[in-house]
Amino acid sequence: LPKDITFVADTSGSMTEGKLDQARKALLFCLDNLNSQDRFEVIRFSTEAQALFGRLQPASPDNLSRARVFAAAWRPIGGTNIDEALTLALNANRQSDARPRFVIFITDGKPTIGETGEDALLDKVRRANTSATRIFTFGIGDDLNTHLLDRITEETKAYRTYVRNNEDLELKISSFYQKIKTPVLVDLKLDVEGAVKTYQTYPRSLPDLFEGSQLLVFGRYSGGGRAVVRLSGSVQGRPRSFEQQIDLPSVASENAFLAPLWATQRIGYLLDQLRLHGEEHELIDEVTQLARRFGIITPYTSYLIVEDEAARITRNELTSDRATFGAAPGAASPANRQKAAEEYRSMQQKSGASSVTASSEVEALKQAQNYGQIFQGKKRLDYTDKDGKVQNLASQTKNVQGRAIYQAGNFWVDSKIQTLKQQQARRIQFGTTEYYALLDKEPQSAQFLALGRNVRFAIGEVAYEVYE
Repeated sequence: LPKDITFVADTSGSMTEGKLDQARKALLFCLDNLNSQDRFEVIRFSTEAQALFGRLQPASPDNLSRARVFAAAWRPIGGTNIDEALTLALNANRQSDARPRFVIFITDGKPTIGETGEDALLDKVRRANTSATRIFTFGIGDDLNTHLLDRITEETKAYRTYVRNNEDLELKISSFYQKIKTPVLVDLKLDVEGAVKTYQTYPRSLPDLFEGSQLLVFGRYSGGGRAVVRLSGSVQGRPRSFEQQIDLPSVASENAFLAPLWATQRIGYLLDQLRLHGEEHELIDEVTQLARRFGIITPYTSYLIVEDEAARITRNELTSDRATFGAAPGAASPANRQKAAEEYRSMQQKSGASSVTASSEVEALKQAQNYGQIFQGKKRLDYTDKDGKVQNLASQTKNVQGRAIYQAGNFWVDSKIQTLKQQQARRIQFGTTEYYALLDKEPQSAQFLALGRNVRFAIGEVAYEVYE
């Protein structure tokens, strides 16, 4: 599909040390790769914003040449007028025809001129964005209002990218542009009709679909049986839809590996809501329960699990033998609890290195598509044990039958046992006749028993404790 794309580059005085040169090179790469039917605009901003054309123009050789000359003259000087830059970009996209509309917004600073209030700026973007333009933000360095940039992408159904001082801005932007270069279906919607009901699907807002890309959607469903999956969207303003008939089983234990991936994306979404819109106990409780159940251990979720279990043990709502991550010696130590608290509080910061790290890691959780993307911030979960050996908290969890099992001291503890009604676990000594009888009676117990000689786990609604 032909697209409309506006490039907005920060040329303020802080864009020194090669940052502006990288932004310029990235722009030139994008210009060289515009499709012949595309339209484009280039805006630079510092103390004031300046548009090259004043409105979107065809990607003709003459217009592309003018854009290259325009970019070559940029010098880093002045303040940061994000307000005027976004206003110009959105005004340029007020066209009547049905095209995908994108803004690539590059900045390394917080707004200092014009409207600087986060909520007021967001309100102006919301009112001016009458053409459903996606604003993709690229934040450079650490001196940024990450909440502002993240809320802009949230509002416009796009996503954010952060480029640290030791990273290559040109590489990140050119790589991103290659993915969005050729849209094929926009305004996507996914419906499932039939014997099942779907809910809690992620991504919450489906992105546009581009040539050569794939979109994975994770969700839950109730029921089972025949259903029709319908993907709808538009091509140059004309509706298109694609249907596929499927059979969804009521139970599919062989697909248990999907549940942690779904949980990771939901946790990422919930953490973003906590970051950008303030804490709510209901959201905190859900993040805690999901993280513990599926073993999504990050510097932010680890704090919630440890503090939740400590509080419940104090209130006699949880017995210590059923504690999971909160009973792990590394997680439970005072030093690591303090460290985890600081990590969690860093999510609330609107600027600085910790804010950029939190935004980047939460965004990665929201887009996780494989197990390697689950443990964001894993390196920061290192600790030294009593023997002086470096351990990692995220490595002290395993996934069995779609749920997390935690190493808590000498025991491996199944996260499911906390959901059982308060009852004594059936205790079985390792290697006894009773132990082998359990294997015969409950073959699925083998996956838990393979973890070691000291395991607490659940099968159905029955808790077992195997001890040496």
